[in-house]
Amino acid sequence: MYSLKKSLTQTKKMKKAKVLFVSQEITPYVEANHLSTIGRYLPQGIQEKGREIRTFMPKYGTVNERRNQLHEVIRLSGMNLIIDDTDHPLIIKVASIQSCRMQVYFIDNEEYFQRKSLMTDETGAYHEDNDERSIFFCRGVIETVKKLGWSPDIIHCNGWISAPMPILIKKVFNEDPLFADTKVIYSIFDEEFSPALNKKFAQKIQMTGISDADVKRVKDPTFSNLTKFAIDYSDGIIKGSMKISADIEKHLKASNKPVLAFQDPENYVAGFNEFYNTILEETPALVE
Repeated sequence: MYSLKKSLTQTKKMKKAKVLFVSQEITPYVEANHLSTIGRYLPQGIQEKGREIRTFMPKYGTVNERRNQLHEVIRLSGMNLIIDDTDHPLIIKVASIQSCRMQVYFIDNEEYFQRKSLMTDETGAYHEDNDERSIFFCRGVIETVKKLGWSPDIIHCNGWISAPMPILIKKVFNEDPLFADTKVIYSIFDEEFSPALNKKFAQKIQMTGISDADVKRVKDPTFSNLTKFAIDYSDGIIKGSMKISADIEKHLKASNKPVLAFQDPENYVAGFNEFYNTILEETPALVE
């Protein structure tokens, strides 16, 4: 008798590859910039390449729910996620981009995402709870995908808020049949923040499967260390910005992970799609 994991693997090979996009920003729901434009048009382009997609972003308080026609998905909402010994209700909303027949799922929580800003307050200072917002967002995506019963072949993380996703998939949910064979790709963008995240980030992210040693790198959760942390647990890396810091570049080369160099904004979909093939086929790292 085949195990559930083996049966699921065989089934996935018979179907078109599924890509889960976990994005910090997506236009038109937030202001257009390089990161949000990738968040919007990459999933569409990959869908047009014949892959099945799902797309998630945080439901920031700046997102106009009426204008963008968001509505709560009751069957997916209602779960509580425990972070730092506190329960936080998970609310799932969805909207459609009609021009490309693409749905966007939003992770919402009144405490974390109702403020009228993204990562900084009115003075430009980064929110003190950005560490918890990041953890909540990633865990919320995973729990929602589980409720959907949708098994992604690839999870593509865009933006530092998605940095906890690789270790969660590789250490916490690696035995779940939905994620047992999932590959994780992390895109590095030039979006450095200062000061570092809350010093308790490493403690807060720990769950069954994650040890002290696993999170040693983010005992000091600077942007650089957070990015290295995501690299360590990812299967492939994409340079989302033309320039990244020398410190991160050095770690990336030492990691020996497959890397896709920065792609021309006019033609990146084809490059990303081919990189997905590389990761799924587990071929040697690309030469830049």
